[in-house]
Amino acid sequence: MASYPFTAADLEALRAWDTPTICNALELVVPERRGHGFTIRPMVAADVTLKPICGLARTGTLRAAAPSGRPAAEDHAIRTGWYEYVADAAMPTIVVLQDLDDTPGVGAFWGEVHTAVHKALGAQGCVTNGSFRDLDMLAPEFQIIGGVVNPSHAYVHMVAYRQDVSIHGMACAHDAVVHADRHGAVVIPPEAVAKLPAAIDLLARREKVILDLCASPDFSVARLKQALQQSKEIH
Repeated sequence: MASYPFTAADLEALRAWDTPTICNALELVVPERRGHGFTIRPMVAADVTLKPICGLARTGTLRAAAPSGRPAAEDHAIRTGWYEYVADAAMPTIVVLQDLDDTPGVGAFWGEVHTAVHKALGAQGCVTNGSFRDLDMLAPEFQIIGGVVNPSHAYVHMVAYRQDVSIHGMACAHDAVVHADRHGAVVIPPEAVAKLPAAIDLLARREKVILDLCASPDFSVARLKQALQQSKEIH
């Protein structure tokens, strides 16, 4: 069984903060990651009221614009193998599915049935450049951060799984830690997971000095300069 420098409780704790806050903290903890590792295009959240999701990536690829061209038995074997793969995890998972079609989202893999299935398999949700549907019938508390909403599943089929994928600029490998919400998604280096809460606390204390001044009737540019300096001196 894989060994991780964090626990399931560490992953759950990160769900208390939105994904932009996680990105801010990563700038402190792993500054070399500042310019990459996150989605860079607008995405659609199935339910903007759900809390963020954070778990180990279960990666896969799919297509929907045309039939797979494989025997039905092979399609079935890949689909059931995918289910076994998603279920084989000691911690909560997030499905990260790359749609390989020239126009991603032609057919929706995600809907009423697959959200129910994957929730039962232990996944908190999905990040995909592909599409989803059945907006009023998705499994409760299962979040989808997707590329587009589409009414049909067309010829959707799994291509492969447990390989490196890329979702709107975010490269992601099997077992990577992914955090996602309505803003998009980010991959968290494993060594950074347990360090993020302290970094978030530091950032909050630094920002409070500036935000408190902005809400004060005594605000001025001179005071803002003082607050910016004071903020830098907080450790």
